[in-house]
Amino acid sequence: MPGQARLDYPFLRGGGAMGRAITAHDWASTPLGAISGWPSVLKISAGTMLQSAFPKCLCWGDDLTMIYNDAFVPILGRKHPCLGIPFLEVWKEAAESLAPITARALAGEATFIEDFEIHTTRSGTMESAYFTFCYSPVRDETGLVRGMLDTVMETTAKVKANSLAQLRNRELVHRSRNAYALVSALVNLTFRSGRPSEEIKSEIHKRIAALVRAQDLLMEAGATRGLLRLVAERALEPFEDGGARITITGPDIAIGREQVTALSLALHELATNSIKYGALGSLTGQVTLGWQVTGTRFRMDWTERGGPPVQIPATQGFGSRIIRYTLPEAFGGALSLDYAPEGLHLSLSTAADRLLADDPFAADAVLPELPR
Repeated sequence: MPGQARLDYPFLRGGGAMGRAITAHDWASTPLGAISGWPSVLKISAGTMLQSAFPKCLCWGDDLTMIYNDAFVPILGRKHPCLGIPFLEVWKEAAESLAPITARALAGEATFIEDFEIHTTRSGTMESAYFTFCYSPVRDETGLVRGMLDTVMETTAKVKANSLAQLRNRELVHRSRNAYALVSALVNLTFRSGRPSEEIKSEIHKRIAALVRAQDLLMEAGATRGLLRLVAERALEPFEDGGARITITGPDIAIGREQVTALSLALHELATNSIKYGALGSLTGQVTLGWQVTGTRFRMDWTERGGPPVQIPATQGFGSRIIRYTLPEAFGGALSLDYAPEGLHLSLSTAADRLLADDPFAADAVLPELPR
């Protein structure tokens, strides 16, 4: 009120914003009563707590009435201010897990816990948060437990970072296992072609390079998913001769990790075959790669025009297996190939939600085995 003398409690001096808030608070309406009547042990405990730069909350009496310092405010989030309110009422959504620990403190037993998970609404919505803390009893000069001191540090960011690191390690192992399986199949199936060794060697190098480009794309993105357009551009870049021979159209769409690998290899094989037998082997040839989502369906088309008359391949090699089997299996869809005389047309269709349906960290998520 105007003209009222400002109260000064020496034990609260230097207590920062919370020291001032405690001074101004109506403690007479709480179980603690007016500050002037607080016992010495409470004043000393509160003053010591306020001087700490470490997050601390002093909970006094059987009701665990809260007094806390500036460093504890971020722990509370939207629960602040809550001076003078019982601890388990403030954290009522987590009271079931916290009550046994507070009971031990009031019984004279300290408890130290690392990375303890609680579910809290402190941000306005329910969330998981992690804390390393110690609930320790506070005794008076006679040895009687009068309250509890909560000394706490939030570790949510650390726990989530460790969890993400573990997932990434699993992903790395899984990706390495997949790459080994693919390279093994690639080498074995390429050697079965019976072509000259130098031609086989060149083919193997190009296919491994396509696989490496797909893996590089995932690593550069820092995630296990990639944008379809970026995957297509990276896979077809080696086949551009400086002109606009290949046209890529379609919206930005995220696809799963296995889809990135399968699509990269399939596009490499399509472009390689186009150079050998199709549109990219002709000076006037054109290739269009496009995709779209209509309603709940995704469709992608590879269309060649302007090349020599198309003939259906007499045999199936590694490339054919990647295109015919691995690609549609990775997308969970259907593939059609039309060897029309005017140019090859490939169409892949699937449910749009299959583009994000693969679990990037599933231990058993592997590319489908190639038919032998």
